[in-house]
Amino acid sequence: MAVTCYTQEFKTPIAPSRMFKALILDSHNLMPKIVPQGIKSIEFIEGDGGAGSIKQTNFAEGGHLKYLKHRIDTIDIENLVCKYTLIEGDIVFDKIESVAYEVKFEASSDGGCMCKMTSEYHTKAGAELKEEDIKQGKEKAMGLYKVVEEYLLANPSVYA
Repeated sequence: MAVTCYTQEFKTPIAPSRMFKALILDSHNLMPKIVPQGIKSIEFIEGDGGAGSIKQTNFAEGGHLKYLKHRIDTIDIENLVCKYTLIEGDIVFDKIESVAYEVKFEASSDGGCMCKMTSEYHTKAGAELKEEDIKQGKEKAMGLYKVVEEYLLANPSVYA
């Protein structure tokens, strides 16, 4: 099994604690509300949101995905870090064994934060992962971050 790592980051004027609450702690409530055309619902299949919980994201009809399941591996509220693993979905799992993510929200000197995400793609033996295989997922993730940023800028008291 090979491991391919990708890192992406972006700066936002939103405080790190607000981004963490919106994207990690309360995403199951927020995402279906602000992107209903893309995300139908997010439900906990096991657990209550802490380490070991399994969260299923159900996508709106008409998209190329129906659902994804993630397991929360660790969640550090004090340091604003979450590690989780994509464990199931109706995406092409012929090449991928799993995808492990680490998301960090670090304070910046201007009151905003730097959001950093590392993705580790664990591929099946003999499978080769190409950049274009990953690009669409990375773009969708960044799109969600931007939608959340816009929502929080428009609603300064939410997650304050």
